[in-house]
Amino acid sequence: MIDISESVMQFLLALIVVGPLLGAAAALLPAPPGLKGKSPDQAVLRHGVTVTGVILIAAIVLTLGFDHDHPSKMQATTDISWIPALDVRIHLGIDGISLPLLVLTALLTFLCALYSYFKMPKGPSPKAFVALILVLESGTLATFAVLDLILFFLAFEMVLIPMYFLIARWGGEQRARAAWKFILFTLLGSVVMLLGLLLIGLKSGTFDMVALASDNGRGLSTSVQVTAVLAIGIGLAVKTPMWPLHSWLPDAHTAAPTVGSVLLAGVLLKMGTYGFVRILLPVTPDGMRTFAPYLAAFAVVGIIYGSLACLALARPGAKGDLKRLIAYSSVGHMGFVLLGISTMSPTGVNGALFANIAHGLITGLLFFLVGALKDRTGSTDLDALCRPSPDLHLQKSGSAAPLDGGMALYGKAPRLGGLLAFAAVASLGLPGLAGFWGEMLALFGAFKPAAGLSRPAFLTFMAIAAFGTLLTAAYMLAVVRRVCMGPHEAEAPKLADVQGYEFAAWTPLVALTVVGGLWPAALIGLTDPAVQKLLAGGIQ
Repeated sequence: MIDISESVMQFLLALIVVGPLLGAAAALLPAPPGLKGKSPDQAVLRHGVTVTGVILIAAIVLTLGFDHDHPSKMQATTDISWIPALDVRIHLGIDGISLPLLVLTALLTFLCALYSYFKMPKGPSPKAFVALILVLESGTLATFAVLDLILFFLAFEMVLIPMYFLIARWGGEQRARAAWKFILFTLLGSVVMLLGLLLIGLKSGTFDMVALASDNGRGLSTSVQVTAVLAIGIGLAVKTPMWPLHSWLPDAHTAAPTVGSVLLAGVLLKMGTYGFVRILLPVTPDGMRTFAPYLAAFAVVGIIYGSLACLALARPGAKGDLKRLIAYSSVGHMGFVLLGISTMSPTGVNGALFANIAHGLITGLLFFLVGALKDRTGSTDLDALCRPSPDLHLQKSGSAAPLDGGMALYGKAPRLGGLLAFAAVASLGLPGLAGFWGEMLALFGAFKPAAGLSRPAFLTFMAIAAFGTLLTAAYMLAVVRRVCMGPHEAEAPKLADVQGYEFAAWTPLVALTVVGGLWPAALIGLTDPAVQKLLAGGIQ
């Protein structure tokens, strides 16, 4: 790529983590007279676009300066003592596992800021909205960049309050209930997780994640590892979300504003699965081996459960909400990520990391599209959207019966309909698009799990998960049929089609979904060496 000195790389990573926080503080200050423009509200929204744009540029430059020949090596590292009494350090660094998540977070946050500049959700002052988005970005980026267990926990928790307020203040119906459910579930899981992190740090004598990964659990007894995996795993599973700890997710997504749903699905859910890969797999391998079959079982139940819930919501007469349906689809898709992790094999873990990125791109696009549909029609209720016109009848035996003929979005707004169909087929795992590779690699990992795991059990899990892919195709195609198709599409009343700012916000997601499907080696080439090293306990 390009040759950048280590000191500049360190600065870039520090800027990426701290920059949004500084931007959030600046957003709350009065705008200088020359920057106010026509409206102070527009000035602060423009500030959000500028700050997230700078962070995205810094992430791209960091990627260009990253040593792609040695992606398993921690790069751009900063290691400064913070709390000497506890040996807690400000330790930052990236490798092939964390870099894609860092770039994904920076990209999605910038696209959300750009979208909000033109389509600000209804609610209080944009100042608070922009500040919360930037604090959320900082916490998420820090989660993927820190290499100290205590810092990881602090960053992990930092995103909760901004997301709570985004749902509670700028959300839709029942937003207060959804926000409280979100914060209570995640906080309770986090308390248990903190106990597990402290147990590892105190028993091993260090909170340094690199040192712990290199030790590969040799300094921790099996009972300590099992206890730590149970405690930390619960906290991570809530954020993932894993069935049956998922019930906060559909409510949060349904109530959240469009950009809140995009960030929640696109980056916040990835923090849980990242914790499994970065902490539990290398630090507590014996504990993970004990719980791996149970994790896989919960994962495949989540895959089937999420798909059946989506099928029920897609059924005519069920009053299914499109945002709620996509939220349940995330339970199923993240089930594939957890299945890949539970195999503890390089193939499965690489599949999980690939599926993480693909889900962020595709589901982020889906929530953008459904949000645009709600802006145009005032509803995301499938039955309301697809209510047949009173003059459409099916003539049979001289009687007239109304058709559930679909919304005919292809006729009303063809570009919007085409993008929704694209996102749907990408989500169901169509070969040639990014959604395909992660799920397939997770299934291949289950076909041959790591040594010490029951292969017959994982073959059973693989078969159940494969059936889940058929259910995913069924509900996604049902949604496309009901929303995009319908009788007399050419004569359907027109809706506003895709606007220029929407094209700008959605095109990168479409392009990366295609690139990820056609050139999976670009991502797997980054993650595989790092995964191999992690599973080997830091030994290359």
